Amino acid sequence: MTNIVLEDMGSFFVGGRDVEVRGRDIERVWVTQDLPDFAYDPNGDFTVEQAYVQYFIPATRVSELPVLLQHGGGLTGASWETTPDGRPGWLQHFLRAGFAVYVIDNVERGRAGWCALDDEWPGRPIVRSWQEAWWLYRIGAAENYDSRTPFPGQRFPITAFDAMNAGHVPRWTSTPPLQVAALKAAIERIGRCVVIGHSQGGDLAQKAVLDMPDHVPAAVFAEPSGLPETIEGLDVDGRSFLFLMGDYLDATPLWVDLTARIRETAAALAARGADAEYLALAEHGITGNSHMLMMDDNSDALAALVQDWILKRV
Repeated sequence: MTNIVLEDMGSFFVGGRDVEVRGRDIERVWVTQDLPDFAYDPNGDFTVEQAYVQYFIPATRVSELPVLLQHGGGLTGASWETTPDGRPGWLQHFLRAGFAVYVIDNVERGRAGWCALDDEWPGRPIVRSWQEAWWLYRIGAAENYDSRTPFPGQRFPITAFDAMNAGHVPRWTSTPPLQVAALKAAIERIGRCVVIGHSQGGDLAQKAVLDMPDHVPAAVFAEPSGLPETIEGLDVDGRSFLFLMGDYLDATPLWVDLTARIRETAAALAARGADAEYLALAEHGITGNSHMLMMDDNSDALAALVQDWILKRV
């Protein structure tokens, strides 16, 4: 395995807004063992709804355009770093291939942090259970969770299922518009780039990049969990979009419906002049992939497939 030689690395925050809090009472809180009666003032000026972006620039690059990795729902940028069973993640694969890589922790995830101010976000946080992850990620049938019996030919590393679940974090159902805005702010800060979004990140990526023709000439939507409300009026002529799908897409009514709509969206983009490809891996002889494409046991081969797709277009 070749070493990764970096020219630069770093991080920044983008997006967000300022909030003023006034008129609240001083609270007595336990900050540390040595400060059990600290006077906390909840009043003041605060920044909320920002995103955190970390970047890695290799010394030798194969493309002028960097890649921006957008994580899925209930996940953080860590999902791109190392697979649950300890293999290199897509972040490392893209760096070794010579791509500059930016990894976002979007609003209320990971190092972006979440808003602790009262009444700023409607609703409450939710978190994904192991049982939900089992069937939603198409690792196995819901009734086979207790026995941990996966679908035949499953490529997700089953012995690392528990480790993957440790990477789930709380999410809010009211924040997607904030996440789209933060993703757009990250793209504007980075400049022209290729965006890769997984699951909810694929949904956010579509909503962010389809109307940013000057910034994103190509994008990969890996098993997107949502689709744009409309593509009418969008400038997509000559731009490239890849919808990358795994196996077992008929496992649940949710995936049957979503898959059909994803295929229709790809066709509609192509009809408007885009180079839009719907690629179901199992239809091309690559079987056994779960929803977690960047974690499956052939994740390195899938990273290479995406890299080749990008290089042929940009």
